[in-house]
Amino acid sequence: MNAVPKINIGIDEATRAKIADGLSALLADSYTLYLMTHNFHWNVKGPMFNTLHLMFMGQYTEQWNALDLIAERIRALGFPAPGTYKEFVARASIKEVEGVPKATDMIRHLVEAQEATARTARALFPVVEEANDQPTADLLTQRLDVHEKTAWMLRSLLEE
Repeated sequence: MNAVPKINIGIDEATRAKIADGLSALLADSYTLYLMTHNFHWNVKGPMFNTLHLMFMGQYTEQWNALDLIAERIRALGFPAPGTYKEFVARASIKEVEGVPKATDMIRHLVEAQEATARTARALFPVVEEANDQPTADLLTQRLDVHEKTAWMLRSLLEE
């Protein structure tokens, strides 16, 4: 009577593991993007200071809230969510930026990081669709919308 029931949501364990692994990569990219954006918020300077400072705050706040959604989906699938810097560095496709870049370089780094995170999310779709995993597909769709729109808005700042 005290046994914990096995997960029986219509997706086998091996497939859930594959989805959780992909979501863990997305979580790592998302956390790295969050940290990069927050760092740039703190350290931006120059003529665009106020605009970028406020823009970056909106972006890192949105990103912070998304971290919980991704981690909770991993947990709902029955697997532990990565939660250490070591795990995030090992899984992330985004590399940390050293030093304090100029404002326009910050924007370039963020465009690249937003697009990398979108690619990570998009790469998981075939597995999710084959498993008929609508909650994860919905989460991925929402994340893609945010990352692609944010990349466009940031890229627009670099255009003449």
